[in-house]
Amino acid sequence: MYIKRNIGWGLILRYAWKNLIFFTLYATGIFCIYHFLGWSFIHIPFQPLSVIGIAVAFYIGFKNSQSYDRFWEGRKIWGGIVNYSRTWAIQVLSFVRSDNPEYDKKMHTQMIHRHIGWINALRVQLRQPKSWALKENRMVEKVFDKHDERNISCNEAHNFVNKREFIDLKKRVNPATHLVKNQAFDVCDLKQKQIIDGFQEDQMQSVLEEFYNLQGKCERIKNTPFPRQYGYFSKVFTWIFVLLLPFGLLDVFEDDSMASVGTIEAWYVFLMIPFSVLISWIFTTMEVVGDNSEDPFEGRINDVPMTALCRTIEIDLRDMLNEEELPEAVTPKDNILY
Repeated sequence: MYIKRNIGWGLILRYAWKNLIFFTLYATGIFCIYHFLGWSFIHIPFQPLSVIGIAVAFYIGFKNSQSYDRFWEGRKIWGGIVNYSRTWAIQVLSFVRSDNPEYDKKMHTQMIHRHIGWINALRVQLRQPKSWALKENRMVEKVFDKHDERNISCNEAHNFVNKREFIDLKKRVNPATHLVKNQAFDVCDLKQKQIIDGFQEDQMQSVLEEFYNLQGKCERIKNTPFPRQYGYFSKVFTWIFVLLLPFGLLDVFEDDSMASVGTIEAWYVFLMIPFSVLISWIFTTMEVVGDNSEDPFEGRINDVPMTALCRTIEIDLRDMLNEEELPEAVTPKDNILY
């Protein structure tokens, strides 16, 4: 998630430089053909072009609205994970109480640390790219490669579970699912040992059920691509418009009233080029904004900051355990909070 109030032009140009060069050369070429070679027949009226532009703007607006809904749903799901994580920790600390303080401390640490392993395993599972994931240009991808937010999901649990459990996780397709399963087995074991009663067991199992619900909601967003009829045709319609745009602007800046001004009129017609580039850039940028919000778990600039949220949960839960060496909060990298 980009956290700086104003987006720097360096980052904007990483996304836009190829399009800006293309739009400039394309508009300049059409301008030269029209004005210097005298091919006046390539001009098209601006009125039908404006109708196309309005239709494209509505279509992009709908796509961007639905894309943002996917991002915001993902953020709300992770807000639920934060809240239920604290609920889980307080249940473990308050319910798991026996006549053996050492056993209690061991179970508190084991169950809370395993949960920290679960949120981090889930985070990395969600960040594994799908075949339909957005592919940026190399200059943008270099930013993500430098920040290195993708790795093997079970490795994220290495510091939070015992060696035997970690070896088992390495064989699993979905390590996060098995971490919650192991929590449920521990709850059942506590009930059998009569450390917790039936009501407390039911409450803890309900929280574990909610973890599965939240994980499933994340996986639903992750495994369901944004409907391609909206994502693909939005791009097609945008490019049809920007490719036709210079033809509609060819004579817009030719004004007979400027004839008496002399040489100013000659320079006036050149405004067709920068305005064509500007309008094209605005439309393609609006279209790209929607693309960047489609998949909120990819670890990109505008995605849900799962790494920071996981660290926030870890700090809170380990503080509840009265641990002294707490990790530092995650800081932004190049104004991007992961």
